[in-house]
Amino acid sequence: MTAGSASWLPLSPGERSVAIEVLVHGPLSRTELARRLDLSPGSLTRLTKPLIESGLLVEVPEAGAPAGVRQGRPSQPLDVVADSRSFLGFKITEDMVYGVVTTLRSDIVARHDRPLTTHDPAQVADVLGEMTAELSRIHPRLAGIGIGVGGLVRDRAVVGESPFLRWRDVPLAGLVEERTGLPVVVENDVAALVEAETWFGAGRGLDRFVVLTIGAGIGYGLVLGGKRVPCAEEDRGFGRHWILNPNGPLTPDGQRGSAVSLLTTSNIRYQVQVATGRDLTYEEVLALAAAGEPMPSRVIDEAARALGTLVAQIANFAMPQKILLAGEGVGLMDVAGKTVEETIRAGRHPLAAPVDLETKVSDFHDWARGAAVLAIQVLVLGAADV
Repeated sequence: MTAGSASWLPLSPGERSVAIEVLVHGPLSRTELARRLDLSPGSLTRLTKPLIESGLLVEVPEAGAPAGVRQGRPSQPLDVVADSRSFLGFKITEDMVYGVVTTLRSDIVARHDRPLTTHDPAQVADVLGEMTAELSRIHPRLAGIGIGVGGLVRDRAVVGESPFLRWRDVPLAGLVEERTGLPVVVENDVAALVEAETWFGAGRGLDRFVVLTIGAGIGYGLVLGGKRVPCAEEDRGFGRHWILNPNGPLTPDGQRGSAVSLLTTSNIRYQVQVATGRDLTYEEVLALAAAGEPMPSRVIDEAARALGTLVAQIANFAMPQKILLAGEGVGLMDVAGKTVEETIRAGRHPLAAPVDLETKVSDFHDWARGAAVLAIQVLVLGAADV
């Protein structure tokens, strides 16, 4: 572990709570911070002192106060120095590695991508090591690396199973640490995205929050009490057995009429190809559907109704305050959003509150950012239970 990140560890549970509250919601006055965490002034002083001494927290001028004028210690707001450390986040897909450098508050300050021509674990680790070396020349204060992978990850270190990479029991964290000398945390990519959105994005401050992703696969993450609910079976086929239309299409991946068969980009392309003989990209299918071409329109309409049904079911059972729809397949909403909304209403009680559905147009750099947030949580704050 680098000296910079080690100087912030270990944090006690109380110190960690203070640091996270300031990181996510700061700058905060001591009065507000004590109120949020239900702490006495004395307890807050005891917890903040080592955080200030280590440089994780700093005192900043009050908003609107002239520079250099102190307003008294009790009201001096606390904040983090966002650019005091940098973090690397990587998202590994079947044919690319997407990399970002972020600040302590997860703002992306650099992007760097490389094609992936092999799935050999050692060679993939070599690529990550080379990308880290290139980025560290521009951003020398790197504190750690987060890696997001589609599949089952154990102990935030070992890729137990990844169908896209055809990996089993790959100690990815150790391989990358050997090549970079930096601490590494590995996590399921959807879980990392959920953490990022919970702390710094659409779910910040919410008690109940859901992330639903559509694209190469179907991803789902649930936040209760402001914390992501972990699942031992994370990304081992969510959606393959969630039947949305028993009479729906039979595709190479997923059961008949399942969320995977109806909503993944590859299966939408497959349905159009079987019906028309044309091998179209997902974007081409959407464009033809928007133009009213019969078969693409039919496939996209069925996908939209499936998405509406899925969102309604999630809303009915999880009762979230907001559902974030993300992933490379969200272009479906641009073409058939009205159908999705109508289907959601049809699947809900007439007096139920409208579903707060937020659509995020994202790319794989957002997933890489999610991995960087895991690095911030685990490597800097020691929040092992996030």
